[in-house]
Amino acid sequence: MLNRDQILIAGCGDVGSQLGLNLAAAGHQVFGLRRNINQLPPAIQGIAADLSQTDTLRDLPQQLDTVFYVVAAGSREESIYRQAYPGGLHNLLQALQQQGIHPRQLFFVSSTAVYHQQNDEWVDENSPTEPDNFSGRIMLEAEQIAQQSGIPATVVRFSGIYGPGRNYMLSQISRGTGYPTEPPRYSNRIHRDDCVAVLMHLYQRSKEQTLESVYLASDDQPTPLHEVGDWLAAQLGVEITERSARRTIGSKRCDNTRLKQSGYQFQYPDYQAGYAELIRAFLR
Repeated sequence: MLNRDQILIAGCGDVGSQLGLNLAAAGHQVFGLRRNINQLPPAIQGIAADLSQTDTLRDLPQQLDTVFYVVAAGSREESIYRQAYPGGLHNLLQALQQQGIHPRQLFFVSSTAVYHQQNDEWVDENSPTEPDNFSGRIMLEAEQIAQQSGIPATVVRFSGIYGPGRNYMLSQISRGTGYPTEPPRYSNRIHRDDCVAVLMHLYQRSKEQTLESVYLASDDQPTPLHEVGDWLAAQLGVEITERSARRTIGSKRCDNTRLKQSGYQFQYPDYQAGYAELIRAFLR
């Protein structure tokens, strides 16, 4: 019979809410911590709190098995990033400690922004991380807080997340605006549903064995951004009339070998599989 865990998801937005629904469906008691809990699904018990305000973190569930930190900054401002990641994580960990709550496992959702490589290199969990932008540096600082928390912690570095409701690229391509072909810039992505499934997979695996400290979560097919855009244009039946779209910074290729060796199988191993349903919905 399933042991019913109490699980806290801090930053219960798109990915966090879907994760919470999956965990609740598996029989666990799920708490979703966010400022506004009105939009949380009924299966997730809301905790109205602000991670930047320590006085709102006073009454946390006492018997937590697992904590997921799945926060989205909501802004590209450096101060907001600092508040959301190292600041918010520090405040939550401090609140747990002060209230005598000792989770079995902590998951911190990070980003491939921690990598500085930009010359088409392959990167994995052992690659150097020397980011030259504030988002990568701040995220790396938060990773270190998680790893030094005293709670067994696993960092999951997601590449660019796409999926339902994330139509920026489709909208841009539908207007005939593509990406420059030279120099080619490799891009990496992961479908929202795979983000959720990866976290579920690692949570379930953590019940049976010790996890690695870091997993890189990105699909099987790093691809030059202009190739993705051109493929989308063909699927949408539009012609690329200009190539002025903003390119991502850098160019690296993410290696997901460790994650797949742990037993994870991607629902959407490449962008063609992942975008098929999104394109159908976009064209409706």
